Amino acid sequence: MKAAVLMRYGKAPYAVQVTDVRDPEVGPRDVLVRVRAAGVNPLDTMIARKEVSLLVGYRTPLVMGNELAGEVEAIGAEVTRVRVGQRVMCRMPLNRIGAFAEYAVVDQDALAPIPDAYSFEEAAAVSLTALTAMQALDLLAGAGEGDSVFISGGTGSLGATAIPLAAARGLQVITSGNARHEQRVRELGATRFIDYRSQDYADVLRDIDFVIDSLGGREVDRQLGIMRSGGTLVSLRGGPNGEFARRAGYGPLKRALFTLAGTRVDRAAAKRGQRYRFVFVHSDGAQLERAATILVERGVPAQVGQILPLAQVSEALARVDAGGASGKVVVTP
Repeated sequence: MKAAVLMRYGKAPYAVQVTDVRDPEVGPRDVLVRVRAAGVNPLDTMIARKEVSLLVGYRTPLVMGNELAGEVEAIGAEVTRVRVGQRVMCRMPLNRIGAFAEYAVVDQDALAPIPDAYSFEEAAAVSLTALTAMQALDLLAGAGEGDSVFISGGTGSLGATAIPLAAARGLQVITSGNARHEQRVRELGATRFIDYRSQDYADVLRDIDFVIDSLGGREVDRQLGIMRSGGTLVSLRGGPNGEFARRAGYGPLKRALFTLAGTRVDRAAAKRGQRYRFVFVHSDGAQLERAATILVERGVPAQVGQILPLAQVSEALARVDAGGASGKVVVTP
């Protein structure tokens, strides 16, 4: 079969080749999926640059790709959750990615049925961000009806799923971005919008209950500054800490390493009586199914940008690196 293979780590342009590889083997709990579409994410380029090696130790040559949509071609002897011919989508399990290919083998627990409202391209564009949003929201300890949450970078692909999923939980959603996107994010469920060109969120927000951070860097400290005492900040980009290492089940060495790496931000949060959490999205088919159901019920469209053939995966990765796309880049085998 054809697949996009990362031959070696390095900076862009990435050493990715579309080439013939062996067909994947199907284990007892595995599902063979004929890939119809695969979403291309910043995570893919981070993997190519070896920026997540402490979180997941991938070896090259590596079939790339973290989320897919397709049809079930075959199932293992112990598979009960899906059937042959079913349309399915997923965030690939961390230990076995490979969505940029004609076929992929996926553990049954990672798969969710594609809602009738979604095409393959739409399903491929929503899986990873919807799961990220669900897992981030689940880490907001004590969040309940009427609580406020600030979602940074809410006009991007994360906001397109995080805002409606947060609103579905009864949270009051605040976000920021370019004013030309204000109407769209309000329709998604945001109750307050801050135009970053005329206002700084750190100047106008106070006593926010929770924050979901997609920016990282110095913005983490600024976002801690807008939260009340007792609030929780969940970051996608701020870096792992000891709490994450324990939750993810890492061994003693990585727990010690991540505890040390997260000391500064943990202390900054503790000084304000706050909590810092890090999320690195993992596969969960049941959770993805719940997220997709909510998004469809709320009439949330999937944000699909340019669709490219698998042969142009290098161009797709370059477009993700360039940023500014109006929707997720998708490749189709």
